Order: sequence, then structure tokens, then C-alpha cells
Amino acid sequence: MDDGFRGLFLTNTLTRRKERFLPLDWHASHDVPEAERRVRMYVCGPTVYDFAHIGNSRPVIVFDILFRLLRHLYGAERVIYVRNITDVDDKINARALRDHPDLPLNEAIARVTEGTAAQFHKDVAALGTLPPSVEPRATSFVTPRSDGLPDMVSMIETLIERGHAYVAEGEVLFDVSSMPSYGALSHRKLDEQQAGARIAVEAHKRSPADFVLWKLSSAEEPGWDSPWGRGRPGWHIECSVMSEAYLGRTFDIHGGGLDLIFPHHENEIAQSCCAHGTEKMAEVWLHNGFVQVDGRKMSKSEGNFITIADVLETDKVGGRRWPGEAVRLLMLKTHYREPIDFTAARLEEAVRELDRWERFAREADARAAEAPDEAFLTALSDDLSGSVAISRVHQLFDEGRAGEALASLALVGIHPVRESGVSDDVAQRIAARLDHLKAKDFAEADRIRAELAEEGVLLKDGKDPATGERVTTWELKR
Repeated sequence: MDDGFRGLFLTNTLTRRKERFLPLDWHASHDVPEAERRVRMYVCGPTVYDFAHIGNSRPVIVFDILFRLLRHLYGAERVIYVRNITDVDDKINARALRDHPDLPLNEAIARVTEGTAAQFHKDVAALGTLPPSVEPRATSFVTPRSDGLPDMVSMIETLIERGHAYVAEGEVLFDVSSMPSYGALSHRKLDEQQAGARIAVEAHKRSPADFVLWKLSSAEEPGWDSPWGRGRPGWHIECSVMSEAYLGRTFDIHGGGLDLIFPHHENEIAQSCCAHGTEKMAEVWLHNGFVQVDGRKMSKSEGNFITIADVLETDKVGGRRWPGEAVRLLMLKTHYREPIDFTAARLEEAVRELDRWERFAREADARAAEAPDEAFLTALSDDLSGSVAISRVHQLFDEGRAGEALASLALVGIHPVRESGVSDDVAQRIAARLDHLKAKDFAEADRIRAELAEEGVLLKDGKDPATGERVTTWELKR
């Protein structure tokens, strides 16, 4: 779709301004044929050493909504969304040694990464997210590939050749002083940076801000052969390589959580721009705000560390399991750049909204319209203003325009009207229960009611106003 229809505006962390978004392929100076134009987005994915926590769900949902919006504006086939999986990391090694001490390390690491990656995919599917276009794993991009795609060892060699990296005591380090613009994303000046919690002071570094590109591995640690010895890559280099592999040396949007601005995203820019000789790695940088739980920073020491699975599959939050759509709606209602307080009360509010919308849609026997409401789309296109967009949904339902409301919600991955898929079976069991009630077999009637309730089917008994006979209706509980 031609972007001139209205305009998508996004707040760029790099410039600290809300700007009109125009994909690189749509710039006249790039002269890209219409049929070949693509919108390219990269988002940092999970490090698969543990189950994803509820804070991790926020970028997943935020950038899924942006992915859906871009597909709507430009066409599904024109948008490439890359979200990586980090499956090489010291935290993974530690978890493997802890959980599988009797296994060889590589096998133990595989157990950890396969299990946690599978849980991540299960969790984000339950949150209603679309799979990304590509989901590369870091371990597949460490050494040169047979298909010619970029790899980490080759990029590190390039950085050394260009004078941006050096070898010291078995490590390869990036020399931040070699890049005058280092710190532009985080607005940190190099001469003001002090060694601290995230910048180690080590004698072999030229500057405390220099960061690791490659480090040696012991016999007990995973490693790959390289010009600098058997070792493994630093954290930052993987995203520079995988984004280039699928999106090119400069692309449209790079996203992630606020905590990634420094040092991760800052260092990605340094690596990519210095390796390629480009001014930018990405045109637009987007970052979502933090998630608190009941007003406090989430941490295991605080006792409020909650995984996505805790919310969706157990009763650890508010004494019940919550539907993924409620989590999605809760996240959407707070602007993505603002902090959000995750509470059972807010989840309950989201469930009530979903139930209200479903009731309105069923009463109107509504089906989704062919296109979302224009005012809803305008709100969403204004830096993903979810709260304004949801307010418009309420207005549409109140005005009796349920079809447009449903189409608008579908655009952001919310579908209030649930398909039971068991209606015939439910009807048969309700009929059987009525027979048991007539026969005064109350125990069996109660058993059927309880069984249906376990499946989320709530029964409501009443009387037919014409005949006075007992009738039972049912609804699905979220």
C-alpha cells in the first residue's frame, strides 16, 4: 500500500522524536522496483536458558502488533520480520551444568535450549502472536556457512582488519574509541562513561568500555574453532550478523526492550556500521518500557517473578489461569513506551472487556467487517497508540457497529468471539443432565455440570416463559 494514504508515525529512540515512517525501499533515491520493495524489521528474541517471564511478553506482543500493522499497510508478502533465538550464552552453560550434571555439556546444553525454546513458542502462540518471517538461532551463524550468509567469525575478522577490534589475552575486543559516534543511541558520551556493573574493568582492555567479540572456551565449555583459538562469540555480535543475513546491512526497524538500548543495541550499531562502513544499522529504533508486577520491579528475590506459563497455565496469579488474549489486551492498553503494572486486577478488567465485546457481538449476530475502522487505524498508526485505539473499539460497540469493532480488534490479534468447537457435544451433555434432573439423579447431573465447568463451559438454568419447563443455556468462560 502507498504510505501516503495517512502516514505511520513511530518514536525513534535514535533521534528522540516521533517521525513519519517511510521504508527504505520506498525512498525515491533507492530506485527499488515496486514488486521488490520490502519492509524489514529485526527484534531481539529470547536467550533460551529459562522460561520467558511476563516482562519478555511485552516486546513479543508490541512488535507482533507492529508486524500486523505493517502487513496491513504494505501487504503481508512485503514485510520481513526477523526475531532471533540466542542459544549460546554463559547463562545457558550454567543452567545446563545445574540441571544435567551427569550429561556431557553439549548434550546438557541441547536439553536446556530445546526445552526452553519449545516452551517459548508455546507461550507466545497462546498470546496470539504470529510467527516471525525468520527465526534464526545464534549457533547457526558462528562460523562460515556453506550458503554464503554472514557469520560472526568473518565479521570479527573484518573489524580487526579495519582497525576497530584487537586481540588481547585470547579475547577479541571492540575498540570503542575507533568509532567517534559511539553512544549516539543511548546519548552517552564515551569520555563520560565510567566502569560499572555492566562495563568490566580489565587490564587487557584499552578502555573499560571496550566489549568482547570473541572469548576463549575451556575444555568444559562449548566452543568453535577460530583464528584466535577455540572459543565462542560475545553476546552483541550475533544480532549484527543475523540481521544482516536476512535484512541487509541497513534496514528499516530494530526493536527490543528499553534495557537493551545500552549496551546491547549500542554495541550492535558499532559492530555493524564499522564492519560495513555504513552510517546507520537501522533507520528507526523502537523500545518498549518495563513491566512491573503489583507496583514493584519483578525479581526472584522479591518473590514476584512470574513467567508467561505461570499466567497462562497455573493459578499463581490471582488464583486462576488467564487467557492469552487478556494479557495481550492489558499490554495494548498501555502505550508501549510507558512502564506497565501487571496485576490480577488489570487482567480481570481485560477479561470483562473481552466478555462484554463478545456479548455485544453475539447479540448483534455480528461478523467482522472487511476492513478495520478508519479512526482505529489512525490511532494505531500514531506510534501504536493502543489505549486510544481500544477506546474507539468501545465506541464502535456502543454505536452498534460491532462488525467494524471486530475487524479492528482482529487487526491487533484480538478475537473476542470464541468458537467453541464443542457445541454439539455440549448440547448432548446438557440434554443428558436435564434427563438426570428429571430422574432426580442429582449426583450425576452435578457431575456433568462440574465436568463442563472444568472445560470452561458455564451453565445457566432457567424456565421457558411459555411452558414453565426447565431450560439450560451455556457460555464459554475465558
